[in-house]
Amino acid sequence: MEAQRLGLRAYASDLNPVAVLINKALVEVPPLFADLPPVNPEYRSKRQPTDRFPRAKGLAEDVRFYGRWVREEAWRRIGAYYPTLNGKTVIAWLWARTVPCPNPACRADAPLVRSFWLSKKRGKGAYVVPEVEGGRVVFRVKTGAGAPPREGTVDRRGAQCLVCGTPIPLEHVRKEGQAGRLGARLMAIVTEEPGGRGYHAPDPEHEETAKRAVPPWRPTTRLVHDPRNIWCAQYGLTTHADLFTPRQLLALATFSDLVAQARERVYQDALEAGLPDDPTPLAEGGRGARAYAEAVGVYLAVAVDRLADYHSALCSWHTTGEKVRNTFSRQALPMVWDFAEANPFSESTGSWENMLEWVAKALETLPARPLGQARQVNAVEAVNGVPAPPLISTDPPYYDNISYAALSDFFYVWLRRTLRDTYPDLFRTLLTPKEEELIVDPHRQGGPDAARRHFEEGMRRVFRNLRARAHPDYPLTLYYAFKQQEVEEDEEGATEAVASTGWETFLQGLVEEGFQVVATWPMRTELLNRPRGQGSNALASSIVLVCRPRPKGAPAPPARTSSAPSGPSYPRP
Repeated sequence: MEAQRLGLRAYASDLNPVAVLINKALVEVPPLFADLPPVNPEYRSKRQPTDRFPRAKGLAEDVRFYGRWVREEAWRRIGAYYPTLNGKTVIAWLWARTVPCPNPACRADAPLVRSFWLSKKRGKGAYVVPEVEGGRVVFRVKTGAGAPPREGTVDRRGAQCLVCGTPIPLEHVRKEGQAGRLGARLMAIVTEEPGGRGYHAPDPEHEETAKRAVPPWRPTTRLVHDPRNIWCAQYGLTTHADLFTPRQLLALATFSDLVAQARERVYQDALEAGLPDDPTPLAEGGRGARAYAEAVGVYLAVAVDRLADYHSALCSWHTTGEKVRNTFSRQALPMVWDFAEANPFSESTGSWENMLEWVAKALETLPARPLGQARQVNAVEAVNGVPAPPLISTDPPYYDNISYAALSDFFYVWLRRTLRDTYPDLFRTLLTPKEEELIVDPHRQGGPDAARRHFEEGMRRVFRNLRARAHPDYPLTLYYAFKQQEVEEDEEGATEAVASTGWETFLQGLVEEGFQVVATWPMRTELLNRPRGQGSNALASSIVLVCRPRPKGAPAPPARTSSAPSGPSYPRP
């Protein structure tokens, strides 16, 4: 995208279909419809001869218009599953998972709650007070001064039954989860109020309404076995459908289905607006009414994927920001005990309008020229087929830090459902491809040694091909997110071990395949205020390595371990 902003023709590539789709939405689709006015009937009814829609602003306006139609139609179909509370719009329903108490004399449904706090804002405190009545836990909500009688009922050491006081080992919770015996109880309801948020005790009718939801479709694909990053699986959440409540699945399936219907409305309106009835699809570079309708569908599908991030049973409630925290507040699928179920029809975080506006605002600011291309190929083949020797800038995988493919399946299953007809080749597989993925994953690649060899040999092949095909007059730039030590964490975020860095491996492969590093630049690439970054040894900066081919006959420098370069720096002759 930044290359395109500089006026260069950009060729993007990735093995992961989710990344490819994002690149298509950024650099490939907007130039096809640059400077076109909107086609929606509302605009056409009041169009003025002096109207101008530079770049992709017209396309963005249509995304907004047809996105509003999607919301209205979704409300007509499933609005009854999102009731108000005393006439007030609900922002979120807060749920606590439950597990049968292991005490044979009790067997109560013990709530598993990380924290009973609802709001820690100064002067606007709110919290849940659990009480035992008739052998069952009931939840009260209090606001103002004070604090909950206890922080929660579960932590990394285990849980405790509030009814009988019996300790509950996490191993018991795991076995019950794997047997399908984890439940959920409504713990509190959050509403939109004139002065902020309102916190209320659970309402039985709201709880029953949620349980009545029957989704028309479920993503039954299984989560990849990845104990390092997918911790929820050991508690029985083993398919992508398990990551959502029935009401969330109903909402996401409904919005996804409506994208297809919106495409047909856009197609008819585009014909009336004068776009040619060209059958060439968007995937083949079409610019007619059919391709334009598919383009609008792409951005609506991205909004559905953003909605999924805020509508899973792994979302938590942010007690300071008083909002729903998205699923991927870290690059993992953890187990979340007390989770927040957002309302897609509210006007707060997690709403469809919020997701839609983020997409439209990004779209209208894109450069939208010159033409770009995004392809699905592995890293070794990335520069093959580019018509001229390219100027190469790339962001390699970070050794074993992130399980890109396994985690992105969360988004892929919804993109595939929504866009399979638009990009049949891109979404031909049930899940993202993983065999060729260049990361270190001992669980998938036959153990630590085999995984290390897979990464090192793969990166050497990549560098070798880049060395052979890069433009001789321009340097290669590589971004590498760096930290001095790579900390492995458990599901509670606590440090378990310090692993060896992939930095040395990365540099060694680069040098051995004929490159020399001529400059390094540090760049701040991460937000310091993100939840993953606070108080942790998280990725904060990227090092940009500026590389040129080593002159023929020049000896390779000796291998050595390097610490983080600080720059800009230029090696002496």
